[in-house]
Amino acid sequence: MGAPLSSWPWAGLGAYKYLLYGPLVAKVAQAWREQGGAPTDSWCLHLLLLLALRSLTHQLWFSYANMLFFTRRRRVVPDGVDFKQIDAEWDWDNMVIMQTLLGAMAISSPLFPAMSELPAWDPRGWAVALLVHVAVSEPGFRWAHRALHRGPLFSQYHSKHHSSPVTQPLTSAYGTPLESLVLTLAMAAPLAGAFLAGAGSVGLLYGHIFAFDYLRCMGYSNVEVISHRAFRAFPLLRYLIYTPTYLSLHHQEKDSNFCLFMPLFDLLGGTVHPRSWELQKEVGQGKNDRVPDFVFLAHVVDVVSSMHVPFAFRACSSQPWTTRLVLLPLWPVAFCIMVLQVLCSKTFTVSFYCLRGALHQTWTIPRYSFQYFIPPMKDGINRQIELAILRADRMGVKVLSLAALNKNEALNGGGTLFVDRHPDLRVRVVHGNTLTAAVILHEIPGSVKEVFLTGATSKLGRAIALYLCRKKIRVLMLTLSSERFLKIQREAPAEFQQYLVQVTKYHAAKTVKTWLVGKWLSPREQRWAPAGTHFHQFVVPPVIEFRRDCTYGKLAAMRLPKDVQGLGSCEYTMERGVVHACHAGGVVHCLEGWEHHEVGAIDVDRIDVVWKAALRHGLSPP
Repeated sequence: MGAPLSSWPWAGLGAYKYLLYGPLVAKVAQAWREQGGAPTDSWCLHLLLLLALRSLTHQLWFSYANMLFFTRRRRVVPDGVDFKQIDAEWDWDNMVIMQTLLGAMAISSPLFPAMSELPAWDPRGWAVALLVHVAVSEPGFRWAHRALHRGPLFSQYHSKHHSSPVTQPLTSAYGTPLESLVLTLAMAAPLAGAFLAGAGSVGLLYGHIFAFDYLRCMGYSNVEVISHRAFRAFPLLRYLIYTPTYLSLHHQEKDSNFCLFMPLFDLLGGTVHPRSWELQKEVGQGKNDRVPDFVFLAHVVDVVSSMHVPFAFRACSSQPWTTRLVLLPLWPVAFCIMVLQVLCSKTFTVSFYCLRGALHQTWTIPRYSFQYFIPPMKDGINRQIELAILRADRMGVKVLSLAALNKNEALNGGGTLFVDRHPDLRVRVVHGNTLTAAVILHEIPGSVKEVFLTGATSKLGRAIALYLCRKKIRVLMLTLSSERFLKIQREAPAEFQQYLVQVTKYHAAKTVKTWLVGKWLSPREQRWAPAGTHFHQFVVPPVIEFRRDCTYGKLAAMRLPKDVQGLGSCEYTMERGVVHACHAGGVVHCLEGWEHHEVGAIDVDRIDVVWKAALRHGLSPP
């Protein structure tokens, strides 16, 4: 059994812990029904409103801190937040639950004033609260915080909080019940002082709790938001308000910067870290920023999945994408953002990770999948891609890999357009389809002697057909164009051309149990497959899994090496640590240091070369 107050009593409930709010909700519902309207004089209603406000404060700070296109240059600790930290902090809101329940207990006391008796505003209460905060909360918290860093108290209680290597706004609420009680007392003391002095108000209640959470989230944001120029102009200010740099130094060193919000008390106690202000200046000037070695240039899939970005909801982005009903009410907001992106947005950074000392970033073109098929938008999309490539070239990026529709053959010839237009590019442009083809081909069992190929004359379809025919595997290529089929067939060595067969209808494959799907299949078209068929897919979006007597493969993907660092978001529907094969192809290109562009048609002779290189560097099939 662990130490007292070292674990949460509802830890085993999972999501059912939110049922603890049930009595509050029931009381509000009952009062609402009895009064025929919102029970504004109900403390239970205000507790729930405070809960919503506090959750929103943490969420908005989390979103801001992880908007790399705003904050990348001012990150204090440049490392990424990995899945281990995300899972550890999953129940960060336990402290908020505890404080809400304690609030519910407090309002049931006969000593607690009725909500109807409180004024909306009383400036005296703010003065009393500030005085109590400075005289009680600040020194009391610092004393308790230092105590938690000593001996068994640290190992049994506070080490859990410090196990998060990169602070985040949600880290501010992550800890044990004992730590949360200390914070609760620090937050409640000013309110108690003001109410006992008869100067409490509704405005103070909301304002103080909001300010407390706001400052906590700011300090833990890992983004320097206070300019060093402010401290240079007003030197005393640095002792009245802490900064994210100040807090991060405490998390790294653990022997300094113990204050709640005011470094003045660390100054009086002799525990100010000597580099607090110097490091803040360096971070504010962007000295922690670095040029990525590799960039994966993605695009948005659709309006709903756009909410899967890492700066939206961590519980969502850290899991493979699937439609969540809870997100549907936000669809209008996501739609408005889409419209704004079309009107005025440019390519932005959404995520990053490190691999063997190299920085890998994902940039996103602010365009959605359906827009790639609107002819008037073609030139604008190509311009966005071109500007991203030129930006990467100016920065000194080594490799840029094009995702999905960004390398569409009809759009830009698989990237050929940009390489031809800018022959002096130093950044290597890669479509990654060579590794995509390799992944698909190595999924096919060695016993297979015949396959059915849709999307047969596409870039990937052509490479797959030419590779398989060399292995003496019969390929039924679905295409209505004899000209395009014959062109591909002539590329095969004469002795293998017989293994490439043109078919024009799906019923030609009614006895073939291996389907390579490069063109979207309707449920009706899937009916032609015999029972037991396996659908290997290289089509976006994936086909609907209509047949229960068949199996469906996932999109071509590779698992990143085990030594990847700072990876904390899933790539669309991929599992944790798994990326699309075209992304992995760019990673291999970067790791190998290859100097050629990989654009246009796939070089069939390089399929095995790229596959072996991927395995050699620790990438593996998912």
